[in-house]
Amino acid sequence: MPTALLLEDEPLLREGLKIALARLWPELQIVFETGDGDAAMAHLLNHRPDIAFLDIQVPGCTGIDIARQFSGRLHIVFVTAHDGHAIEAFERGAVDYVLKPLQALRLATTVERLRTRLRDSHSNGSNNTGPVDVRPALDLLPAASPPPAAGVRWLQATVGSQTKLIPLREVLYLQSDSKYTRIVRVRDEALVRRSLSDLMQVVDPQVFWQIHRSTLVNVEHVDAVMRDSFGGMELVLKGRNERLQVSRAHRPLFKGM
Repeated sequence: MPTALLLEDEPLLREGLKIALARLWPELQIVFETGDGDAAMAHLLNHRPDIAFLDIQVPGCTGIDIARQFSGRLHIVFVTAHDGHAIEAFERGAVDYVLKPLQALRLATTVERLRTRLRDSHSNGSNNTGPVDVRPALDLLPAASPPPAAGVRWLQATVGSQTKLIPLREVLYLQSDSKYTRIVRVRDEALVRRSLSDLMQVVDPQVFWQIHRSTLVNVEHVDAVMRDSFGGMELVLKGRNERLQVSRAHRPLFKGM
């Protein structure tokens, strides 16, 4: 049974796409659907459907980010409202697409193309029918099209037998020893084998403040600043019981709070 992931942040459009696919391709199983790019990326790190229908502009990482990451490993279909110049780039690069608002005839063509590719890729002796490397097509996108946003939005960490993709917006703090850094969220923790100095190069310094030589805190998750009579300072975090000490050198960051 062929499988697919749907990434589309407009619930009505996503539901409409599901219904249309069910009519055109009853055998297709939608194994994961979301409107959040980070959630889609996390799912694809641990599971590999045959097809990904990707909206381009969504919260978290974009459909283009995901297409670059998994190019050649699954069949990519963009769900797009882009103009004709972008569509021309997709066509020249042999990338399939579905236009917003949904056009049933265009979707039927896409489904038939995907059926053929999947059928041929499972036939003996097939050489050229696997997933297409979409990166050349993405490089053809005109400059006027919104590029993928710069900067890192998530951290990849191994927890047991799983690889987790942890959105930075959910991270309360990062705390490091000589070899590993703890990634702490409200509900769980993970370890990465990266130094704090390395992570400081990729996180947003306006959001993650260094409060100790071994600790970065996400200031959006700070609930209160506690001071004692000796000048000491601790941070109370939203959703966690522990308090984080602020070293003397970094206390001026919280002046006025």
